[in-house]
Amino acid sequence: MSRLLDIEEPAAATPRPSMTAFLALGFRPLYLAGASWALISIALWIFVPQVLDGPLSQVYWHAHEMLWGFIITIAVGFLLTASATWTGFNPLTGRPLGLLCLLWLAARIGFLAGGLTGFWIATAAELLFFLAAAASLMRVMVKGRSRRNYGLPVLMLALGAADLLYLLAALRGDYVVLMQRFDLGLIGMAVVALLIARRVIPFFSMRMVQGLQIPMLTRSGHVQMVFSALALVAGVLMQIVPPAAGGPAFLPLFMAFSLALTGLISLGQLLAWRPLAVLRKPMLWILYLGYAFIGIGLLAAAVQVSGLLDPALLRGLLARSATHVHLIGMAGFCVLIIGMLTRTALGHLGRPLALDGSMLASYWLMIAAVVFRLAALWPSAASQPLLHLAGGAWVLCMGLYLWRFAPMLIRPRPDKPAPVAAPPRADARPAQAR
Repeated sequence: MSRLLDIEEPAAATPRPSMTAFLALGFRPLYLAGASWALISIALWIFVPQVLDGPLSQVYWHAHEMLWGFIITIAVGFLLTASATWTGFNPLTGRPLGLLCLLWLAARIGFLAGGLTGFWIATAAELLFFLAAAASLMRVMVKGRSRRNYGLPVLMLALGAADLLYLLAALRGDYVVLMQRFDLGLIGMAVVALLIARRVIPFFSMRMVQGLQIPMLTRSGHVQMVFSALALVAGVLMQIVPPAAGGPAFLPLFMAFSLALTGLISLGQLLAWRPLAVLRKPMLWILYLGYAFIGIGLLAAAVQVSGLLDPALLRGLLARSATHVHLIGMAGFCVLIIGMLTRTALGHLGRPLALDGSMLASYWLMIAAVVFRLAALWPSAASQPLLHLAGGAWVLCMGLYLWRFAPMLIRPRPDKPAPVAAPPRADARPAQAR
């Protein structure tokens, strides 16, 4: 009797870590660096803030590192990767990308280490980081004739300029001016986030939900960009000539109007994208949720900038001036980021666009961190425990992401293995016999 033999092909070996693969595209090292720093910086700020005693100390350091050290770092990683797709040219790869990451690392160490010398070294490294990223983006935009994206390198330079203004205010210890300049960075990042999200959310949604057709909303997007840029310009003018020092008295109202209109347009766009159609797709609804909170946060910022409400009433409605910062920065940017960190990484790493349990858990942990942090803004006996819960959820969220994605980010794509030497032909002869 003949026997049937089950012949199993050997399982594909997991590719080894590769520096060439790791530095192939901007998202790989910068997603890994940004997520790692998000975990470390929040753990320091929430649980051992006493170690943050340099020129950029405590709350100054926390605000700076969350916006410029984490959020904008992830945006740079995304843009360095997406621009390669938009233009056909990779802005940075290999050693130049590695040098960009070393600038980023020098800035993080310098601001944390303390001392005036470390502060200035970190400031120089960070400004060079933004300058190099902007120049690399502009080079490929021009080379690829991607005219509609010319504004992105300019925005990157603007974020670097806002960073410098913030650092100078922090060095002087001027909290009021510092927070005004932080808001400039926040609004500048909102312009970038809205521009990116308005493009990718409809695209991702129509690819993942069969039969879904939603508009790209290009015209409303242009209006949104104009008014968000006008809000940013108004904020800069208020820094140059404050209304209290004889500057134009209408600027705060104009800035508030521009912020409010930008937020309302964002919420209107979200409704046009049929949010109920993506409720069964966590990889999509997490992006919708983040986009919604950017719009809500811009409305809250408009209320505060306008100065129309009585301060006592304002405190009752919005708890603290930090409310719009956390609505935009945490509920908006960071919720968007955890969605983008998973969706874009899976796509560019050649992995199936499907969430496993750890990835979905990271979404819920980020949402929990947001809820606890916003609740902690309301003065009460529970504020400190809520802050620690928010910090714990955040650390777990980023820890899960790193545990799942770090091994992928440092290895070649499984669908594009590293080239190997071709086997010798059957008729090949030894060199000595030729």
